[in-house]
Amino acid sequence: MQPASRTNLTDSAGESLRSEIVGGRWNVGDRIPNEAALAELLTVSRGTVREAVRALVSQGLLETRQGSGTYVRSTVDPSAALRRMKRAGLRDQWEARAALDVEAARLAALRHTPADVVKMRRLLQARGTAADGGHEAFIRRDIAFHKSVVEASGNTAMIELYDFFTGAIAETIQATLGGDLPEPDGPAHEAIVDAVASGDPERAAAAIRAFVAPVLLELDRLLAQ
Repeated sequence: MQPASRTNLTDSAGESLRSEIVGGRWNVGDRIPNEAALAELLTVSRGTVREAVRALVSQGLLETRQGSGTYVRSTVDPSAALRRMKRAGLRDQWEARAALDVEAARLAALRHTPADVVKMRRLLQARGTAADGGHEAFIRRDIAFHKSVVEASGNTAMIELYDFFTGAIAETIQATLGGDLPEPDGPAHEAIVDAVASGDPERAAAAIRAFVAPVLLELDRLLAQ
């Protein structure tokens, strides 16, 4: 393990620990050295180690167990996967988002509760337009609505995956607000809620496909130029 550089100690310490995990020095379920030992290995303070470990816990690579220590939870680096996804083309990102939204809507149609539908309708009403508070605020409201559909699926892994992709999904939404791509309108969003509320999974999937179809068609046209 290489000592941390002095440029950004927490980030550097975190990258050193990440390399050990992804490189296979520690396996899933292994307890990593304690805070004092890591501080000595990295030649940083225990506080810096604590912050670095906390960051890796939030990324799903490590987990802390009260009174026991810190253990490797996963050797797959999610941040690397996200970086690769963000380098993918805009159409690939939209297709990935559509695949996630389609299956989430199918499951939501089968598993939703009345409270889920109430929440979706409330967030859809609050979504408004891009003119309400600017693009960044609109994107946050739009993501909140779509996430409510994913949450209604009851699939924990899918919800976590949606959170993981939120940054890239925000960029796909931003692309529709830049003037080059059509932003799906209010009725297209309402159709998703109505389809989920109907309890028909195929109708819900079709509503999502209809929602993204204009964007994909326009992307195909732009790419063909």
